[in-house]
Amino acid sequence: MRKILYVDDDALNRDILRELLCEGGYDVVEADDGDTALQRLQDTSGIDAILLDRMMPRMGGIEVLKAVKADARFADIPVIMQTAATSRDQILQGIKAGVYYYLTKPYEDQMLLAIVGAALQDAAQKQRLREEVAQHRSLMGLLEQARFRFRTPQEARSLAFLIANCFPEPEAAIYGLHEMLSNAIEHGNLGITYQEKTRLILEGRLREEIERRLALPANREKWAWLSFETDGKTLRARIRDQGNGFDWRPFLDISPERAMHPHGRGIATALRMSFSSLDYVGCGNEVVCTFVVDEA
Repeated sequence: MRKILYVDDDALNRDILRELLCEGGYDVVEADDGDTALQRLQDTSGIDAILLDRMMPRMGGIEVLKAVKADARFADIPVIMQTAATSRDQILQGIKAGVYYYLTKPYEDQMLLAIVGAALQDAAQKQRLREEVAQHRSLMGLLEQARFRFRTPQEARSLAFLIANCFPEPEAAIYGLHEMLSNAIEHGNLGITYQEKTRLILEGRLREEIERRLALPANREKWAWLSFETDGKTLRARIRDQGNGFDWRPFLDISPERAMHPHGRGIATALRMSFSSLDYVGCGNEVVCTFVVDEA
């Protein structure tokens, strides 16, 4: 059972959300202030996500968030912040401090459960990718140049593992490569829009819809391509799909406007975690992922 640390100084709110989260299948650990929340993290093993109220006396939610992200033991735990503070600057402050999902009050019960589920799924996928990448390590560090084609999520995943092992830090590279390859299939060749993906995630039907579109006659011969090259100092992975492209510029940073959505952070996170730069070409259906080896 997944374990959620829920932090809120309002006892009534805790009663209501504890019941909702327990009905959703989660084990709930509670704290009524920031100091207690940090102590719970220290004392309780296996916290999978934190649901954190922003406005609390003494130690506020932003202070708690910064303390969590500053501790390497807990930095990867996704933090969902619930707040009535909805100004762009306030949301941006939370994003810069490390919040991953925002819920603005009031919100529907199903939205909370969907956001918690999406946060846990995303964190679990990152962890699985890191753990599995070592299993694919062999002689890939000797590869200088290669070109592949792919069309399914399974092929994209396998390619991400393969090419990640060409990078000096495969555990960091795997996330960004998997994200870019998946985008080429989902948004590129299959044409799943941002709004459609939001709805499909909330309905729990994204995987089903991907399989349905892959089977359509119009998509059966659609491929995406990955090319890789390195001179030992600079590594480049170029990914191209057959889609119509998109305006990538808003996605290079985690935007306050998308802070309450269950996705939309992949490109910005890949840029921070995995690569030195991401450069989109033309209409946006081609991206060059560059990593420069630090010789310092």
